[in-house]
Amino acid sequence: MISCIATLIAPDAGPTIDSNIIAAASAFLPRAGEARWLCPGKACDIPFASARIDKDALAMLALEVRNSLGGLEIDVVCQPEAGRRKMLFLADMDSTMIGQECIDELADLVGMKEHVSAITERAMRGEIAFEPALRERVALLKGLDASVVATVIAERITLTPGGRALVRTMRANGAHTALVSGGFTLFTSKIAEAIGFHENRANTLIVEDEKFAGIVSEPILGREAKLATLVELRELHGLAAENTMAVGDGANDLAMLGEAGLGVAFRAKPAVAAAAHARIDFGDLSALLYAQGYAREEWVDA
Repeated sequence: MISCIATLIAPDAGPTIDSNIIAAASAFLPRAGEARWLCPGKACDIPFASARIDKDALAMLALEVRNSLGGLEIDVVCQPEAGRRKMLFLADMDSTMIGQECIDELADLVGMKEHVSAITERAMRGEIAFEPALRERVALLKGLDASVVATVIAERITLTPGGRALVRTMRANGAHTALVSGGFTLFTSKIAEAIGFHENRANTLIVEDEKFAGIVSEPILGREAKLATLVELRELHGLAAENTMAVGDGANDLAMLGEAGLGVAFRAKPAVAAAAHARIDFGDLSALLYAQGYAREEWVDA
């Protein structure tokens, strides 16, 4: 039997985790032990023993535990106890570390947001290929003054709650952190700095005469490039696969999430949530700290 942990996480504005909720969750866990608080009323660990530790089985168990809680907005993550605290963290940007899709906000400035947003949604659901969808959307930006990026960041982009604490706490504990986006370096460079990432990688929008040329540098950083980045950084830092964590919401994140020791679907599209090792549907990004066993008093607050 392998020592495992089920982590129950309630959002700040959500329900309070009490003894009844813990008892209901424990009833679905094999050989459940005594719960340990990470934040009283908001997050706790329930140890259990399992003969199966494959990621699909643990993801299914987490969903069964969550469904046993009567529809309460409580996230559940099940994983082996060993190696919970990750030493490499890769994160998607749009709709993950920030609340918006940057290309949709740029398109709004040329009166094309509804059209571009529809393409973005289909690409993130995996209904159309990411690379041609990106080229199509970028072409619609041709002629837009590149200086608008600063205005979009200042006036339209919001950081997802919990993101700064997540990245800075992991960094303080020795982890390497990378923002890896199918978006654009004009945004990731600023967002990565604001949150505290070590590095960022994204696509480059071609600018000519201080205006967008309507094209993006090739090759496009998409699904396979995100996966390659995870493997590259894992090998560079001499880490085992189980020492890594990735988070994202769209279809172009699936390969990265599948390769990580813990791949987390964050408020994700249905196909992504169904395939990931763990899913956070209700909490903010601080849920990823609780999932690693960080008690609230251990966080490095923004």
